[in-house]
This record gives sequence, structure tokens and C-alpha cells, in this order.
Amino acid sequence: MKLDELKPAQKNRTRTRVGRGIGSGLGKTSGRGHKGQKARSGGGVRRGFEGGQTPLYRRLPKRGFTNIHAKEYTEVTLTMLNKASTDEVTAESLIKDGIISKAKDGIVILATGKLDKKLTVKAVRFTKAAKEKIEALGGKAEVI
Repeated sequence: MKLDELKPAQKNRTRTRVGRGIGSGLGKTSGRGHKGQKARSGGGVRRGFEGGQTPLYRRLPKRGFTNIHAKEYTEVTLTMLNKASTDEVTAESLIKDGIISKAKDGIVILATGKLDKKLTVKAVRFTKAAKEKIEALGGKAEVI
């Protein structure tokens, strides 16, 4: 690769100049056709507008609902717990170590990965396998 072999990443196209005479192919109405809402300056309709007909998004039935009381937990794997600096792991200690950014409504310990050290873990929930793996190394899984 030499400096004289460099090429631009893409071809630079000149922008189409409309309304510049009949010979250009885009003169007079500038490709907008004759009259009507779309021919006017600032004309056009909003997204989803169907000319006054009830739009599709209003014709379709509503489905499901969002539970406003649902708890949202931060998932923490056993591999992530290996990075913990203390023997007693809590949501606060994980945030301090930079392992998680937010605790949301609490943390859930998942059994993904392998745990290398004995830890006392305090969390809102544990999966069955995660609890077994923590206790197999002599650690404790405490539900808050």
C-alpha cells in the first residue's frame, strides 16, 4: 500500500439539482408531479396516515399488558462472582468492584460458569444449581 494507491472509500456523487430546466429531466415540477398535497412545500402526511381511513395501528386489537408491579432483577453468574474482591458478596460490593452497574430490584445468582473460591453470597434469589455449586465449595448462599 502506497500513498499514490489510496482511493476514496466510496464514490462521491454530486447531489441532484432539481428545477433547472426542461432538459435536465427534473425541471418545472421538480419530480413532484402536478398539484396535490405532496406537491406543495411542507406538504405530505405523517407516518401511518391513510387518508382519513382509520389507520392500521388503530384497527388492530390491543394484546397483552405490562405488569407495573413486576420485579426486575440483575443477573449475576458464578463466573462474575470469581472477580469479587471480598469473601462476602452483596449487591453493594459487586457495584463497588464494577462487576455490575445497577442492582435494580435485587440480584439473582445464576449457575452459569464455574466458581473458584469459597464465598458468602447474599442475594434476593438463587437458582437451585447455583446454590449447590456455592455450597459445594464450602460457601454460603443467603437469601435476603
